Amino acid sequence: MNDPKIFFPSENRRIESSSSASDCKTIFETTGLTKFFGGVCAVNDLNLRINEGEIVGLIGPNGAGKTTVFNLITGFLKPSKGLVVLNGENLVGRKPYEVAQRGIARTFQIAKSFPQFTVLQNMNAASHLFCSMGFWQGILRTPGYKAKEVSNTDQALKTLRLVGLTQWKDVVAATLPHAHQKLLGIAMALATGPKLLLLDEPLEGMSSEEVDRALDLMSAIRSYGVTILLIEHNMRAVMRICERIVVISFGQEIARGTPDEVKRNEEVIKAYLGASENGE
Repeated sequence: MNDPKIFFPSENRRIESSSSASDCKTIFETTGLTKFFGGVCAVNDLNLRINEGEIVGLIGPNGAGKTTVFNLITGFLKPSKGLVVLNGENLVGRKPYEVAQRGIARTFQIAKSFPQFTVLQNMNAASHLFCSMGFWQGILRTPGYKAKEVSNTDQALKTLRLVGLTQWKDVVAATLPHAHQKLLGIAMALATGPKLLLLDEPLEGMSSEEVDRALDLMSAIRSYGVTILLIEHNMRAVMRICERIVVISFGQEIARGTPDEVKRNEEVIKAYLGASENGE
């Protein structure tokens, strides 16, 4: 496998979003994606198609199966049936680190990091997914290994600048404010050099100002060539940032379309008005 470049913002990577989804090639799709837990169907025959450079929303009431979809895509769960395809390659059966190596990264509802590491140490740890140095090179700290460390740190600092965490780089992750922990999760996902970034409720617990900055960040990430699939309960933010939205309820798609189309859909309105208060 080629050693992909770890993500960091560079002017020659910046792209403008297409004027329509049809202008872009399909980068990712699921076909007939289904997951049973015993006799319960958590995800039922889900067909997603995401074009390169899009920001697509995956929404639904609590318990709809959204995070289960992310777990199926990223190899944390194995589908009962169906395909998960990135750039023509079926990823079903791949382990989570293999899925990440092929270009899909994710964040989690509860921010995950190495709590006793500093922000920068967490970034360097995430970037080692693509470390091409051998065991003895690391033990002996060869010139090549040291050069790779310097390069990784430089790229990590650029990514931290993008997400607004530069001044926090030497702070222990466990002591970060909630919103900053969410941003660190995004930065660590970007450190793996993704083609597709899955964001699981990245705006949860943020203030209005923090939400605005996070949405600007998503737009910036997309402009550097990263496609985004977003789970989020903040409907105002979803309608603002997403070109297309797919709505699921009880694991099954009930609507898809532009934000305007989705918010007027009777099935969507019914699903949300009848939504359980139980978490997913």
